[in-house]
Amino acid sequence: MSPLVVSLVFAAALLLSTGLKLWLLGRQLRHVALHRHAVPEPFASTVTPQAHRKAADYTLAKGRLGMASLLINAALLLGWTLLGGLEWLQQGVNAAVGAEVWSGYARALLLVGAFGLIGALLDLPLELYATFGVEQRFGFNRTAPGLFAADWAKGLLVGIALGGPLLAAVLVLMRSAGPVWWLWAWGLWLGFQLLMMWAYPLLIAPLFNRFVPLQDEALVQRVQQLFQRAGFSARGLFVMDGSRRSAHGNAYFTGLGAAKRVVFFDTLLQRLEPPEVEAVLAHELGHFKLRHVPKRLLAFALISLAGFALLGWLAQQPAFYLGLGVRPDLLGPNDALALLLFLMVVPLLAYPLAPLLSASSRRHEFEADAFACRQSDGRALASALLKLHEDNASTLTPDPVYARWTYSHPPALERLAAIRAQC
Repeated sequence: MSPLVVSLVFAAALLLSTGLKLWLLGRQLRHVALHRHAVPEPFASTVTPQAHRKAADYTLAKGRLGMASLLINAALLLGWTLLGGLEWLQQGVNAAVGAEVWSGYARALLLVGAFGLIGALLDLPLELYATFGVEQRFGFNRTAPGLFAADWAKGLLVGIALGGPLLAAVLVLMRSAGPVWWLWAWGLWLGFQLLMMWAYPLLIAPLFNRFVPLQDEALVQRVQQLFQRAGFSARGLFVMDGSRRSAHGNAYFTGLGAAKRVVFFDTLLQRLEPPEVEAVLAHELGHFKLRHVPKRLLAFALISLAGFALLGWLAQQPAFYLGLGVRPDLLGPNDALALLLFLMVVPLLAYPLAPLLSASSRRHEFEADAFACRQSDGRALASALLKLHEDNASTLTPDPVYARWTYSHPPALERLAAIRAQC
């Protein structure tokens, strides 16, 4: 494998994936704009023309921002790699801290940390525009500038607190665990993900949102009866102050084992009637009862195992570094460089899996809807989904090709037709 081949393959993958994403998004924008003025026939009696046009305009605004983001991210990826950005950063870190003074581990941590901080700062303008531009324009944003800044800073600190020790452990494995270090690192990464599934609802989420027990006794009783029918138990029912940041509504299960809990956005409870809340919860419960969570974890474990094995091989190939614009240390470890380059390249390698993963996710959504129809009221689920589509300004007329490739949930027309067929 020569550096030139690596450069050419990387450039081709970047060009093809970016071009495909832009083509798909372009199809979506054209299709939504074409159907902006006409409410689809099955929704004519339940969705107003004004709500339909708002959903179309919101989709178009997000799509245009998505196109800009795609082009900017492609340019940044090219700059970090073939144009020498990562090599420049490596030399800058070495010069700033003194390569002869700092240990190899410290320099590696500093390099990854500097890369992450610069990346976060480069992403910030688009995040600001998405929140205070697009979301604000359509009446969804409720995040004050001070809250946005606090969330950003806390997210950065949490990332350092959690990612720093994990990164240090991976670096130790890369240098001391021998040729199969990637297998040990994969096990560590998988264990970390499981730990976060347990710790997130208990320790991390409360740093950003306020969670209070559900106070509506009638709704609590309704939910508990649903749990009894389905043979399910959770640690508690909580309401999250989602309205502090957004007008969007949602409900979800989170946690593992005894730490499982149900979380309602306060915006959801304000909008839906109790039977509709129960039906939405029954859908989420379906994911657990049908073992969608362990199935997704298994798929994630297998894909990540393949990724770590590939990283283990690429980290030993000088052409991998040279072909991506970095000069490796031929006499010392290049673990941090290998990790950073792989994290930049892996989305390009994994993108062909997107339609398969999307199709699997949509199948799970249909199955969870069917479970909700058995355990609750399918008509209430259908009306709740329509309200959520309207409240979230989700388009009812997506491009079929774009939806098949990218949608993790079925389009509303297909989903509601499947629900009504079971009522």
